[in-house]
Amino acid sequence: MSLSASEFYEAGMNLPPSVRKDVALRLLESLEVADNDSIEEAWTAEIGSRIDDIISGKVRTIPGEEVFARAAERRAARQAARQA
Repeated sequence: MSLSASEFYEAGMNLPPSVRKDVALRLLESLEVADNDSIEEAWTAEIGSRIDDIISGKVRTIPGEEVFARAAERRAARQAARQA
């Protein structure tokens, strides 16, 4: 027997609150697992693409020290602007 979404909802509303909560949490958890799998696949593809771009020379890497120095400069500039 298969219930429509409306029928399932109506049946669920007849359950005691503690049981409804358990069912709702279990349903949400089942979605999170599926979402995590697709997110992991997307990140794996993105990482692979970025590695390919670095290896091929399509993009240039920036040393960490330079990145942090630039971030510190921007932060200092924002703070100075707020104080002015």
